[in-house]
Amino acid sequence: MPQRVPNHEVRIPDGSCGEPSDSVDRRRFLHAAAIAAVAGTAAGCRATNGPYRFLTLPEANTLATLCNRVIPGDQDPGAAQAGVVHYIDRQLTGKFREHRKIYRASLAAVDHLAGGNFAEAPVERQNAILHQMERDPAIRPFFDLVIAHSMQGFYGNPRHGGNRDFASWRMLHIPAAPVRGRDHYEFVPGAGREKS
Repeated sequence: MPQRVPNHEVRIPDGSCGEPSDSVDRRRFLHAAAIAAVAGTAAGCRATNGPYRFLTLPEANTLATLCNRVIPGDQDPGAAQAGVVHYIDRQLTGKFREHRKIYRASLAAVDHLAGGNFAEAPVERQNAILHQMERDPAIRPFFDLVIAHSMQGFYGNPRHGGNRDFASWRMLHIPAAPVRGRDHYEFVPGAGREKS
């Protein structure tokens, strides 16, 4: 039976994002990203047996925590509960293929900065890392990518792997349209053209 990514209900508290000793420096992140890029090359050659097409289970857990920071759950499901991680994973084998290296290296770097496991790090440590990702121009592209892909997976059509059970559409009171394949139209040469 496939393992599920646990629900990570993480909130960024008001106020300080941690002590200065908890801050993440750019050099440590870049160093961790370089190590992860080398390790990720070897990891990318393995056969996947888990519930994901591209991501490993630890990568999926880290990504679930990041996505839940972008779209946290409350009375409605958050990003991980709505299947955003599955959406991103599915897209990394298709349309987002060019982002594979940055995901693999950056997720490993985020775990490294958290002391091994971002998802299990104390909230204060997660906050410090997230705020650093937001401010640092070297890290910001990955942070922006996670935000964009989380929004797409949460609000998009469920047929693409996210928005499980129409979670965001129900939250916005949008009627859930049936998930269908592409509409097929009959092509008639010259149809629709006015004769002059």
